[in-house]
Amino acid sequence: MKHLFTRILGIEVVYATKVEDFIKHSGPKITYTKQPLQNEFFIKSNDLLFEQGINDFPINIGQWEDVPCFFSAGERSNIPFDIFSASFYLLSRYEEYLPHVKDMHGRFPPNASVAFQKGFLDLPVVDIWAYKLLEKLKERFPDMTHAKRQYKYTSLIDVTSSHCFAYRGLVRSAAGFLLDLGTLRLRRLVSRVLVWLRVRKDPYDNYTSLIDLHKKFNMPSMFFFQFAEYSTYDKNISTNNNKFRYLIKSIADYSIVSLAASYSSFRDIKLLKQEKKRLANVINRPVRFSRLRYNRVDVPETYRKLVEAEFTDDFTMGYTHEPGFRAGTCRPFYFYDINLEVQQPIKIHPFAVHDYAFVNLSEKEEILGKIKLLYHRVRRVDGHFITVFSNELLGGEHQVDWKELYESVIDQCHV
Repeated sequence: MKHLFTRILGIEVVYATKVEDFIKHSGPKITYTKQPLQNEFFIKSNDLLFEQGINDFPINIGQWEDVPCFFSAGERSNIPFDIFSASFYLLSRYEEYLPHVKDMHGRFPPNASVAFQKGFLDLPVVDIWAYKLLEKLKERFPDMTHAKRQYKYTSLIDVTSSHCFAYRGLVRSAAGFLLDLGTLRLRRLVSRVLVWLRVRKDPYDNYTSLIDLHKKFNMPSMFFFQFAEYSTYDKNISTNNNKFRYLIKSIADYSIVSLAASYSSFRDIKLLKQEKKRLANVINRPVRFSRLRYNRVDVPETYRKLVEAEFTDDFTMGYTHEPGFRAGTCRPFYFYDINLEVQQPIKIHPFAVHDYAFVNLSEKEEILGKIKLLYHRVRRVDGHFITVFSNELLGGEHQVDWKELYESVIDQCHV
């Protein structure tokens, strides 16, 4: 209710549990039950919000004026489905509690989601439903007021490898040199040597230009740095490297800097807290925001660990290789832990675009077209459009000029 009415529509609501209090109220009112009381606005309830634990509810997709919906409510309801149960199903990530086969990194795969299977992953349906509900309420209650929301755009920069060749230490640099030589990647070999000789700038070192770009468009951005020990999936610069630490500190002067939690810390709360503390000591301010390596989220355990580590906000809700709205919304929301039946004190900021979702596309205009479609859908519901780009992709050599594409995205989406 808070997400739909307060956060999306800007309407404050109160709840009546006594019939006489409800009947006495003379203003706009809704009943959410199996049967209406009088002639008030009525939404017929599904059983989901009155259950405890997890049950496998059948999902049959219908249409509400060309918008996909589920949990049909029948003819007597003023809208054709239970908007509250359907929204809760998506926001709570109910389906991620159900049995499913995880991918190689322990993630919930996008093709297991009802939004992917039913073809509405690219729609912020919760927000669209809320705005359509507002239309119906204003038809019934013309004098009803609501606060107008403002569209926002935030760019997230993932820095899990701050440099491609520089500052990597003697052993790792030698191993990389021999690998390039053995596989005859001569262009990479030459680039590596030129960076070592300081003739050429490291390809991933694009931080100054990114900050200048963000300043140019006067737009908010966030840099998430991995600050962890070397491992199979964590290959950033050593946390003891003074130049790496200076880089992080200098960026924190211009942008929000927070933690890209390492792959190794996913199941290790002690390590997660250690990474958070070390980064906070570098930037001399609290670290409250998190992103998880490879967008690994294990509902609800991940969010319990983040709360225990005293993170207040997380920016991992989305799919790496599928653009769209994993939780069905383009607005931040507080995570509800179904097993504990409690709202956890961590705000989830869902992203709609991850650059790696488009790495197999070779045309800039095709990628821009897909991103613009999502942008326009967020814009129509005055939502918060969040994109994730990695410094690796922005600095590497690819068929698409990712840096140029990134500037086009900012130019299009920042206002």
